[in-house]
Amino acid sequence: MMEGSPIKIKIQLFCGDEIAMGPGKADLLDAIRELGSISAAGRALGMSYRRTWLLVDAMNRCWREKLVETVPGGGRERGAHVTQKGEAVLSAYRAMQAAASAAVAPQMEDPLQSLLRTEPLPQASPASS
Repeated sequence: MMEGSPIKIKIQLFCGDEIAMGPGKADLLDAIRELGSISAAGRALGMSYRRTWLLVDAMNRCWREKLVETVPGGGRERGAHVTQKGEAVLSAYRAMQAAASAAVAPQMEDPLQSLLRTEPLPQASPASS
């Protein structure tokens, strides 16, 4: 959700039935870029090792070129990096998110904003019999 805004726009790009890119995968690519490791990126995002690898695998299977490449082994060069195509996809996706948010924001100003509470009321108690 945008800070200070009650709007959350979730854009997902599909490859068949598979989600090729969405907010979580974009965040994962950002974390891989920053940390240079798929497992470290997953830990930073609170994901299990298996879940992280499944998301990377899905992205790499859905796009014509890999978005993430790994370097196995015990040397200094091991780890993972976001490829040039991965950077291009991530940049285009983030631009799409920004454009969608900008397009929807004016619709939120009136009348929806004036009708929306800042916080929900407490949950109603179940009626006792």
